[in-house]
Amino acid sequence: MGRTPVTESSELYHEWIAGEAVDGHARPVLVFLHEGLGSVSMWKDFPRRLCAATGCPGLVYDRQGYGRSPALTRRRTVHYLHDYALAELPAVLAALLPERDYVLFGHSDGGSIALLHAAEAPARLRGIVTLAAHVMVEQVTLDGIAAAAAAWEAGKLAGLARHHGDKTAALFHAWADTWRSPGFAHWHIGYALPSIACPVLALQGRDDQYGTPAQLDAIEAGVRGARTVLLDDCGHAPHVDQPARVLELAGAFIAAASA
Repeated sequence: MGRTPVTESSELYHEWIAGEAVDGHARPVLVFLHEGLGSVSMWKDFPRRLCAATGCPGLVYDRQGYGRSPALTRRRTVHYLHDYALAELPAVLAALLPERDYVLFGHSDGGSIALLHAAEAPARLRGIVTLAAHVMVEQVTLDGIAAAAAAWEAGKLAGLARHHGDKTAALFHAWADTWRSPGFAHWHIGYALPSIACPVLALQGRDDQYGTPAQLDAIEAGVRGARTVLLDDCGHAPHVDQPARVLELAGAFIAAASA
């Protein structure tokens, strides 16, 4: 564990997971991108399980505003996912993974960040796995966030403070208020998908309370060769609801990307 200097004023918390070399060659690093209210700690043991299954080393970090990283310093805009994908993530990779191949594994906001990053065609990116990524804003998305906001007001999300400390209220409102703002209703990253050249595996739960299968359809239509899987008996967190299936699918995908 440690802190990554990303800008002159910000250091991000991160943790490493050990991996294995094959025939003297290092496997790509799995870089885990958490959800919109997530953190390193909220992944629990899933990153270690996936790294153990694939032999790949792993990097898990808290984006700015989350977990043990510094608080947000300015109001979020409709471009906040682009900021994380095109500024913060490249800075993390440059600081911690110079000249290393990597695979992105992103959940929800993290999945959208992975797609936006991949659209830049980074030379070292070997593939991306997304869980419940958003390409567009749907009514079910807004309904799910409204339900989360009601739960917050009722004090039912107090457990988030275990992960985000005194940043919790600011983080929650930055997430909920941004997604429910009038401008964000038009947010759509379908334009970027045809620029993605690396392999893509996109997973989503059939019972996802924040998105419909139209999200997977958009990824499949926009990214040449993308594989999409709709998981039964699964909500917004496939790695929690269907961990064995996600390990199986992601493990096979990563093995092929590592070959």
